[in-house]
Amino acid sequence: MERQQQIKSWLAGLLPGRRFDLAPASADASFRRYFRATLDDGTPRIVMDAPPANEDCRPWLHVQQLFHAAGVHVPEVLAQDLERGFLLLSDLGAATYLQVLDTDNAAPLYADAIDALVRIQLTSRAGELPDYDATLLRRELELFPEWFLAQHHGMVLGEGERQGLAAVFDRILAVNLAEPKVFVHRDYHSRNLMCTDTAGAGNPGIIDFQDAVYGPITYDMVSLLKDAYVEWDEDLALDWLVRYWEKARKAGLPVAADFGEFFRGYEWMGVQRHVKVLGIFARLYHRDGKDGYLKDLPLVARYLRKACERYSELSPLRKLLDKVEDKVTVLGFTMDAGSIGRRSE
Repeated sequence: MERQQQIKSWLAGLLPGRRFDLAPASADASFRRYFRATLDDGTPRIVMDAPPANEDCRPWLHVQQLFHAAGVHVPEVLAQDLERGFLLLSDLGAATYLQVLDTDNAAPLYADAIDALVRIQLTSRAGELPDYDATLLRRELELFPEWFLAQHHGMVLGEGERQGLAAVFDRILAVNLAEPKVFVHRDYHSRNLMCTDTAGAGNPGIIDFQDAVYGPITYDMVSLLKDAYVEWDEDLALDWLVRYWEKARKAGLPVAADFGEFFRGYEWMGVQRHVKVLGIFARLYHRDGKDGYLKDLPLVARYLRKACERYSELSPLRKLLDKVEDKVTVLGFTMDAGSIGRRSE
């Protein structure tokens, strides 16, 4: 409540003589919160509340400038107070892709998202954003054994399992790091893409980009098509991936000339992301008390399992998923005796 009162005082100073209503707009997995300020003439604005002790607005501002220069639809910065961690932004609306997607509008909305991603990638250059390097990629992978296996499922790995997992992580990183690098939003999915009818702006409105990096070119397509919050038929997702690959090649982006090679990079990038996401979602629950992501674990695990079943090099990881799901093989048949959900306390 103290932060909310500070926001009201800040807005009153920015808008002398104006009345406004302040209401929660959304929150994310970090300490950031968002409020919608509706002015007395009905104009909506968004206030980002990023407590300086926990968050830094400067990366968000830098990425906003880069993406705006790329010609995509990001919030406009109307005022800022970095010392207190407040930003006043234009409002991209309240409808996320996740909220509006259906079989009728999915194709045009995903086409818009792919076009915007290509525009962002075309402006990529080294030195502007942190490198998505081996250290960062590996640190993300390590969230899986620490939080998903040990904390969430109470698993203690044997020496052979630890060695097998370490070898798989090395293979994953080798494929990831061999990819060409571009600007990577890092969470380019249905909850961070807004369906907006703002005049002249178009879809998608793009938010939550403060963690952007310079890294593997397939990463954001994994986020988009292997979304933790919505699942599409694999053939449909593959069709969208082909359309991205064709547009990227035509635009001169450094995607592999052979689609099979590109697809393998995409699949292995997905393995890295889903291993990480399982760890993050478990950590959000056990460390931060946020249980809203537990319901999304099964879909993420399903994406991971499908990739592990396609590539024999990933079998040590698949075997750990078998153990997590308590699968028992009887007379050649696999019976699922459990689920990916958290263990009993």
